[in-house]
Amino acid sequence: MMEAAHETFTPAGRHLRLDTFVRLRWLALTGQSAAVVGAQFGLGLNLPFGWCFLVIAASCWLNLALRIRFPASYRLSDDSAALLLAFDIVQLAGLLFLTGGLQNPFSLLFLAPVLISATALPPERTLALGLLAVGLATLLALVHRPLPWFADGRIELPFLYVSGVWTAILLGTAFTGVYAWRVAEETRQLARALAATELVLAREQHLSQLDGLAAAAAHELGTPLGTIMVVAKELDRQLGPTASPAIAEDLSLLRDQVDRCRGILSKLTSMGEETEEGETFLQTVTFGHLVEELVAPQRALGIAVDVSKQGEGAEPVCRRNAGVMFGLANILDNAVDFAESRVLIEARWTAERVTLTIRDDGPGFPSEVLLRAGEPYVTTRSRGRTRKPDEAGGGLGLGLFIAKTLIERSGAQLLLSNITEAGQHGALVRVTWARHVFEREAIAPHRVAHNSLRPLTERDAAPI
Repeated sequence: MMEAAHETFTPAGRHLRLDTFVRLRWLALTGQSAAVVGAQFGLGLNLPFGWCFLVIAASCWLNLALRIRFPASYRLSDDSAALLLAFDIVQLAGLLFLTGGLQNPFSLLFLAPVLISATALPPERTLALGLLAVGLATLLALVHRPLPWFADGRIELPFLYVSGVWTAILLGTAFTGVYAWRVAEETRQLARALAATELVLAREQHLSQLDGLAAAAAHELGTPLGTIMVVAKELDRQLGPTASPAIAEDLSLLRDQVDRCRGILSKLTSMGEETEEGETFLQTVTFGHLVEELVAPQRALGIAVDVSKQGEGAEPVCRRNAGVMFGLANILDNAVDFAESRVLIEARWTAERVTLTIRDDGPGFPSEVLLRAGEPYVTTRSRGRTRKPDEAGGGLGLGLFIAKTLIERSGAQLLLSNITEAGQHGALVRVTWARHVFEREAIAPHRVAHNSLRPLTERDAAPI
């Protein structure tokens, strides 16, 4: 789940907002304009005034075009930001070419775009911008217009001095780029860690609040389930052979579902408890047997549940974590409930990862649910197969939240999406473990089952 948090918070934290970028460029353009006007009219230096302002105007036009074309909240992609910074470097090089090249003391401003890139863009983009700045600085050391001076004189600085300025730009670009990137990256890592920790603690708090409710519900539901079973048996006895096949089938299904509810409540109340032999409720099973245990209760519900298993090498073995089983069963129940005719379960494994994919041919997830998937009190879909269109949904929106939290406790990632393949529709849920994380549960079950925060590290979490 830490890796999931990484994916969630990294893009927003790294990409530059266009508004910030435009404001910085307006500040730079104001400084350039003030320097040109001050040198021309304040100091009386002989500048190519018109050409200088033509170069500055090019950046002004670009800024205006960006402001008109995009909203202020728009975030630039890495490539777009790098291109704009490259334009700034070229624009600065044009001004320096007109005003003395590296003899101009403002040549050190080559460092500014590289510094911005180092704090906000990936290292390869910063390296490219740094090479561009050094390359243009090298060109300006050899080719440039004379340094502007007073009308009655001209100054020509020694080439040794110019070489020193070039060396300062080279070393400054390298040092400030690496230093700024290192500091910014540590800040981003800390922000991601804090955000992920807050997310984990919030989910754990919600789940802890439900623990007592689950125990109370398991206790209270025992009596009405027993009553339902007694009534179902009594009806079956009274009707006897006179009952129609449809009614007999419904009564049989009712008894089966009551038994299934009792089994679920039994699992809830026995999670984490140890038997006399010191073993927990969990068992060591192969990945294929785990899938079959999930599917078995769904076979009699009128929906075809197909299982496809394929892998490289030996089949992975894990500790049958009751929390993971409960979460996966909840997701499969949801798929069967909303499927029109078929649910497909794909079990895949390689030397690096283990993946379980559940597909159905139902209506899929609403877009607003996908945006908040995994949050408490968000219902997964509008209505199920067993619910009529005019009936309100009876769920509290906790099923997916509990399933996601329990599954991610084991170091897995859960991805929800809709099937977009041509001619197909429905929902898709993919659960992925790194193989060493999945098989680790067979070796150290207590560490996974009883310590929910331990698997949530960047080393253990499995990227999708």
